[in-house]
Amino acid sequence: MTKLLEGKIAVITGGSSGIGLETAKKFVAEGAYVFITGRRKAELDAAVSEIGHNVTAVQGDVTNLADLDKLYSVVKEEKGKVDILFANAAIAEGAPLEAITESHYDRHFDINVKGLVFTVQKALPLLTEGSSIILMASIVGIKGMGGLSIYSATKAAIRNLARSWIQDLKGRKIRINAISPGNTETPGLAGLAGSEAEVGGFYDYLSTLTPLGRNGQPAEIAAVVAFLASDAASFINGADIQVDGGFAQI
Repeated sequence: MTKLLEGKIAVITGGSSGIGLETAKKFVAEGAYVFITGRRKAELDAAVSEIGHNVTAVQGDVTNLADLDKLYSVVKEEKGKVDILFANAAIAEGAPLEAITESHYDRHFDINVKGLVFTVQKALPLLTEGSSIILMASIVGIKGMGGLSIYSATKAAIRNLARSWIQDLKGRKIRINAISPGNTETPGLAGLAGSEAEVGGFYDYLSTLTPLGRNGQPAEIAAVVAFLASDAASFINGADIQVDGGFAQI
C-alpha cells in the first residue's frame, strides 16, 4: 500500500521535541525524508536517534537568517527540493500586561513571527509546484487568554500570513495552511506550569476546559499535519485547522 507521503522531502523547524518531533516521526513513517532543525545539538541528536532513518538534523536558530541559509543549502545539496515545509518553531512564555518587557515582546515576535516569515521565504527557491506549507498557529490566536497576550498576538499574525501568502503564491499552486492546536502535552506547555511539581495539576486543570475532557497529545497534532501535507488535502488552502478537542469552539 502506498504511504501518504511517499517520496516527499520535508523540512520541519523546531523538530527536536514535542509536536515537531512527533510530526517528523509521522512523516518518515508515511514515506517522507525529513530535515529537522533546532537550537540544541544534544536534543537534535536524540531526535535523530528516535526517528531512526530518513532524517537529517541541521542545528540552527530560525531568528538567524544565516542559519536558515545553511539549512536550505544542506537541503539543496542532499535532496535538491522541498515538497513539505512545517514552520513549527515557536516559544510560549506568560506575562500579564503590567509585566510585559521589551525582551519578552521581542523574543516572541522574533521567534514566532520573524523566524516563521523567513523560514518560508528562504524555502521558496526549493519548493516544488503544488507543495504544502503548514504554519504552526494556536487556538489562542482567536481566544483571549490572560497572561498570554504577546504569544497570542504572534499566533494571530500567523493566521493572517496564511491568508495573505496563498495570494502571493497562487501562481505556483503552493498550498499554505495554519494548524491551531489546543492544550497539547508538550515540553512547551509544561513550561507554563511553573515548577516541574506543578505540571500534573496544571494539565488536570487544562483538561477541564476542553469538551473532550482531556488534553491533546503531540501524535494527534502530527496526524493532522501529515494530512495537510499530503495530496489527500489537495483542495485545502488558506485554512486554519483547529485541533483542540473543541476548546476554541465554545
